[in-house]
Amino acid sequence: MTSSRMTGSALFRHLGPRLFSAASASRAAASVEPSYTLLLSPSRAPAPLLLRLLAVRMGSTSASPALGGEPKKEDEAKSAADAEKEVANAPPTERMLVSRYWGIDRYKIAKEDGTPWRWTCFMPWEAYKSDTSIDLKKHHVPTTFLDKIAYWLVKTLRFPTDIFFQRRYGCRAMMLETVAAVPGMVGGMLLHLRSLRRFEHSGGWIRALMEEAENERMHLMTFMEVAQPRWYERALVLAVQGIFFNAYFLGYLISPKFAHRVVGYLEEEAIHSYTEFLKDLDDGKIQNGPAPAIAIDYWCLPPDATLKDVVIVVRADEAHHRDVNHFASDIHYQGLELKSTPAPLGYH
Repeated sequence: MTSSRMTGSALFRHLGPRLFSAASASRAAASVEPSYTLLLSPSRAPAPLLLRLLAVRMGSTSASPALGGEPKKEDEAKSAADAEKEVANAPPTERMLVSRYWGIDRYKIAKEDGTPWRWTCFMPWEAYKSDTSIDLKKHHVPTTFLDKIAYWLVKTLRFPTDIFFQRRYGCRAMMLETVAAVPGMVGGMLLHLRSLRRFEHSGGWIRALMEEAENERMHLMTFMEVAQPRWYERALVLAVQGIFFNAYFLGYLISPKFAHRVVGYLEEEAIHSYTEFLKDLDDGKIQNGPAPAIAIDYWCLPPDATLKDVVIVVRADEAHHRDVNHFASDIHYQGLELKSTPAPLGYH
């Protein structure tokens, strides 16, 4: 054993300076750089930004020189930060190489006519045609105590809304959609967590409620093209959304049937508001301009669609939300869980 230790010490004295010197480290980095180029650059031309970034990452793990003391960790950290800053400010071609290194290629998406897809908030396969033949006059008559509380709560909330917005329906729709997208997200999130806790399926209700939230968000993206919010309206959104999110979250934890019934009555009021919106468009009180481009692509509308066409399909979406939430509340009233009844078909 003693002889083996002596042999190891002798080898280390002779080979240590060669293996762990600064010159050998630089030669190793130089020998590695071409491999990055071959992997990431189709033309086998060096990609300076990517090589600088990877060189910093690889160099930070190299050993310190045998006779040079402690490594300069502050310099390495500064070099890494500078390299990452260069990535953020680099031209698109060099950023593409970095993305390819992480396996994230930005693929090109085109419409059916071959034109480039211009939206990032939804994809072509998420577009659909709204069912405008849905019954708009359905109403759930409140019979139980919780139903009556939900009904009059919604009626009470409508009163200050009418005073604030009056008949400015474009701005009203944009502002209210910031709140309308909350219930589906809260309900879907809580059902998701429940499914994880109990190791059970949800009957498709998680996806149904998440689709509802996404659909309401697309309503907002559409009406942002119609009316731009003022500063005090943005402040109002922050306050109302914060209050409503927490209130609905607690309400759903206490009584999901009550929470879904509230949303069902909210959707009935939304149908009424969009019907009044259409009346003002027909009477010429609101200009019936061309439909926003995002609405044409999302609802598969004809190229010459107008704002009236957009309001019609949005109103049909709200009627679908009304039916889904009243249906979910009825399931709870029957003493059943949502997982026991398959969710209604979605929008797509």
